[in-house]
Amino acid sequence: MNKVFDLSEKGNIGCRFIGEMRDIQVQNDRMRFRRNMERIGEILAYELSKTLTFSTKVVETPLGEASIKVPEKRVVIAAILRAGLPLHQGALNLFDDADNAFISAYRKHHRDGTFEIFIEYLSCPDLTDTTLIIADPMLASGASMHQTINRLADFGKPSSLHIMSAIASREGVDLIRRKHPEAKLWLGAIDEEMTAKSYIVPGLGDAGDLSYGEKLQK
Repeated sequence: MNKVFDLSEKGNIGCRFIGEMRDIQVQNDRMRFRRNMERIGEILAYELSKTLTFSTKVVETPLGEASIKVPEKRVVIAAILRAGLPLHQGALNLFDDADNAFISAYRKHHRDGTFEIFIEYLSCPDLTDTTLIIADPMLASGASMHQTINRLADFGKPSSLHIMSAIASREGVDLIRRKHPEAKLWLGAIDEEMTAKSYIVPGLGDAGDLSYGEKLQK
């Protein structure tokens, strides 16, 4: 299959939710922004689920037995804090029995315009032979995602790796495909430009601030 899924390539209800998250008038409603991000997580998780391997399980109903399909591999959903929480929740709404991981990856900007990526906290279960989904709403330069994937490798090798973002830059997509060719990307939309400080254009702004309020540190 194509390793990059772009929700915006065809008309669907998800395009409306992406549009509202981009709209500076609608962005004033934090609750709606969070819910729209959660909805994108739900839609992308559903699309992702179509590619998984399923096994057959027999369950008892009040009138007999029924064969059902269930995912063969254990699912782990990893959120990059804090912005990734609504997207993570959307995926968790569908994969409701998934295990979970949490990573605090952030940028520290320097006066010359460059920045470094720091990961100070990581909570993660065993990832061996799992379906690993990493939720980060904005895949910009790809540097944070690259470091996150490398750090998660300490917890075991998953059977498949999936990256879920609402908005991605073309540069970030290309970096992940180059550095982690095993990964499948599930994206709400792909934007072609980034600023010198690696902010996606037109993007939607700071997803963490729009979800939870502006932070003091930059």
